[in-house]
Amino acid sequence: MEVNGKDDLNVPLLKSSDDFVVDIPQPTNNKERKIRTGEIKCASCSTTVESLLQKLDGIENAVVSPLQGLAAINYIPELIKVKKIKEAIEEAGFPVDEFPEQDISVCRLRIKGMACTSCSESIERALQMIDGVKTAVVGLALEEAKVHFDPNLTDTDCIIEAIEDAGFGAELISSENDANKVHLTVEGVNSPEDLTIIRSSLESVVGVTHVEMNLEENKITVAYDPDLTGPRSLINCIKEAGNGSKSYNASLFVAPIRREAEQQQEIRIYRDQFFLSCIFSVPVFVFSMLLPMLPSYGNWLDYKIHNMLTIGILLRWILCTPVQFIIGRRFYVGSYYALRRKSANMDVLVALGTNAAYFYSMYIVLKALTSDKFEGQDFFETSAMLISFILLGKYLEVLAKGKTSDALSKLTDLAPDTAHLLTLDNDGNVVSEEEISTQLLQKNDIIKIVPGAKVPVDGIVIDGQSHVNESMITGEAIPIAKGPGDKVIGGTMNENGCLLVKATHVGSETTLSQIVQLVEAAQLARAPVQKLADKISRFFVPTVVAAAFLTWLGWFITGQAGVYPEYWIPEATNKFELALQFGISVLVVACPCALGLATPTAVMVATGKGASQGVLIKGGNALEKAHKVKTVVFDKTGTLTVGKPEVVSAVPFSGYSMEEFCDLATAAEVNSEHPMAKAVVEHAKRYRQKIGSHAKHFTEVKEFEVHTGAGVSGKVGDATVLVGNKRLMRACKVPIGPEVDDYISKNEQLARTCVLVAIDGKVAGAFAVTDPVKPEAKLVISYLRSMSISSVMVTGDNLATATAIANEVGIDKVFAETDPLGKADKIKELQMKGMAVAMVGDGINDSPALAAADVGMAIGAGTDVAIEAADIVLIKSNLEDVVTAIDLSRKTMSRIRLNYVWALGYNILGMPIAAGILFPFTGIRLPPWLAGACMAASSISVVCSSLLLQSYKKPLHARMP
Repeated sequence: MEVNGKDDLNVPLLKSSDDFVVDIPQPTNNKERKIRTGEIKCASCSTTVESLLQKLDGIENAVVSPLQGLAAINYIPELIKVKKIKEAIEEAGFPVDEFPEQDISVCRLRIKGMACTSCSESIERALQMIDGVKTAVVGLALEEAKVHFDPNLTDTDCIIEAIEDAGFGAELISSENDANKVHLTVEGVNSPEDLTIIRSSLESVVGVTHVEMNLEENKITVAYDPDLTGPRSLINCIKEAGNGSKSYNASLFVAPIRREAEQQQEIRIYRDQFFLSCIFSVPVFVFSMLLPMLPSYGNWLDYKIHNMLTIGILLRWILCTPVQFIIGRRFYVGSYYALRRKSANMDVLVALGTNAAYFYSMYIVLKALTSDKFEGQDFFETSAMLISFILLGKYLEVLAKGKTSDALSKLTDLAPDTAHLLTLDNDGNVVSEEEISTQLLQKNDIIKIVPGAKVPVDGIVIDGQSHVNESMITGEAIPIAKGPGDKVIGGTMNENGCLLVKATHVGSETTLSQIVQLVEAAQLARAPVQKLADKISRFFVPTVVAAAFLTWLGWFITGQAGVYPEYWIPEATNKFELALQFGISVLVVACPCALGLATPTAVMVATGKGASQGVLIKGGNALEKAHKVKTVVFDKTGTLTVGKPEVVSAVPFSGYSMEEFCDLATAAEVNSEHPMAKAVVEHAKRYRQKIGSHAKHFTEVKEFEVHTGAGVSGKVGDATVLVGNKRLMRACKVPIGPEVDDYISKNEQLARTCVLVAIDGKVAGAFAVTDPVKPEAKLVISYLRSMSISSVMVTGDNLATATAIANEVGIDKVFAETDPLGKADKIKELQMKGMAVAMVGDGINDSPALAAADVGMAIGAGTDVAIEAADIVLIKSNLEDVVTAIDLSRKTMSRIRLNYVWALGYNILGMPIAAGILFPFTGIRLPPWLAGACMAASSISVVCSSLLLQSYKKPLHARMP
């Protein structure tokens, strides 16, 4: 936001793009579909189709044109699907030639039970097999899925069922139909009659589009238009529906489970399972490893119960079995579902390794029980300790993963839970004050914000003076003065005065809600660099299994062939057992999880950290592209300059009076949204006040036309008026005399822009407009140069003014007098030279260039069109954040590369060591239980490496005094 806080918050500030689930449209109760039908050639045919359709449950009305063969149908989508309507018409003998375009709905789901990249890929494959699912994206680190589907062919229940059939848990977070819906818990409902009374009362409320009732849970779901009604009005409507002996009450339905609670539950489950496994595995470790080295304490373990079966073997078997089959059940279940969907994951590796150790040990037990001469070494401690270490690793991993979304959680918690609602009379006096839930606030509510309180929703100040700290949203530490007419953002802190605020954006429309939704969607989006892990994961587990088998086979065959000496074999171990230990170690040391977490955890931390510092990055794709940027193209007005142009001089020509010249120019410019036009209008108003004219309305302009990048024209009374630059004058063949040209040249050398006004083909005067350069612009350009990034200015302004601004801030290359499509062409020219180009802009005229650039950066106070076209949004309109975005991108990509070094390097080094490559030279080998501990450590190291991004500091802030 600008420092004075007066720039409009866009409606909404952040709009969704095709890649993110951010701002979801509201469903309507009735939808109209036009179906083109064949062979409807007479009135009787059309009547047949109409009567057929009217009989279908859910059809409101249907009109069929026999001449056009067109059916217009109003239907209720909750009761009937388009597909069923089509089938009904075709069954009656009228083929449907043109079917309406498919509806596309979007839902977000929380996924439980994913361990590595192969899990997320398996879920994506399962979802894409559902008839009606268009696209499905599953985020491993975020543990969420976003699914686009045709609601006529499938629904969220089928999607959840498919995920569960694949072996994972799923829970609906939100769907397209949840937009502008409120869920209420109702008290006093005892019969269907009560539901009917409440339903009819709610349906009579203006703005209510659909009502769903659930008598079992006493729950009502109401879809509504937020511009016409809101949750508080609906609750009051339910209360007023009661009469006499019947009384009803309603409150907001609060979902019992939240994301944070689920994370804590998952942490508790892994912690409890680890401690439970330790109860059994620690004694097994002691009985097999420690006591045998202390003969005076461990001799009793060698006492033979029957034949060669000793107390030690029996105790290890008894203690290991619960760990293997009860505590380790999760690995069997995971393996079953993975193999059923013809894939393999970490669970398969763990299950294979532990089963090999356990069942070979069972063979030892049976041989010892049936033989009086057999001697062999069991591996029960390998199975038990391996499972314990893996559970410890998973516990530490989920603990660390929970911290990757800390920044997002802090943003979510910014909005206060309650607000002070005021009721005003017609004179603006406060009649009553009530503390209510923030979720019950509606548009146009008047709320009071006391000193030290947080602003609950976006709004406009109608009374009071204060300073508001917006650092939690924009990253700007200096509190901003607020007074009547200024905008305030939900989640910001009121410092020292009392403010009365009129709510303008509530619920999902607030700036804070949209930031949270955008960051969540960005964290779900997959970065291109993730493709490396995806490719590796497809063959990783089969390769590891093959490597483990070959390791066992290699050591066993060479041992049987006598290739290596007998003293290599540890005491109480034979050649088969040594080979088996090497094979199991290879199985369990490999870690696909670390590869899968390398990218998404870093992206999660980076996008969350960026959001907390006023830089919204729309996903891993934007983050990855930004680090490659070698050229930054800046728009001038509102980007390099403050965007608040002021007229510093006005001169009439051709004998026109100042008043006449100003009036005609203002009449033509009043309909323009360009900052220059607003400056001209404001100057004219001040001039009229100065000469004592109090007229507030200007002559209406007719035939108004915008000449993109040049100016405007129109008819004011009988006069034809042109207002714009020299290009407009030349295009309209208006001669520019020496006097005018001299005035233009002098002002352009002072970095001023000249707005020329022509009346009936003559230049009637000119305004000299200046727009101050942003104070940080020069420092930003200088710092970008130190990062080996060149800066370019592209503007629709004249060359002299643009060059003067460029010289002031230190930009060498300037493209002036460029229209919006020309800006995009300049971007493409730079790209053709092999440069990765970022574009920074704020206006509608910048949106083609923002879309054309490799990375588009939109100023947060700019237009919503520019923000939608951009990849990165700079919330507080500070150019320093251009540097922050690129620097954060570079740091994140470096961190991702380091994560891959950890993950790949670990597997590349760990597997050969586990296979025994060092054993012949050093005698060093990796026991299976220690290999499992190493595997757990690799995932933890990757997550902790990503978490280091939490300490990121803005580079310019570090250098500035």
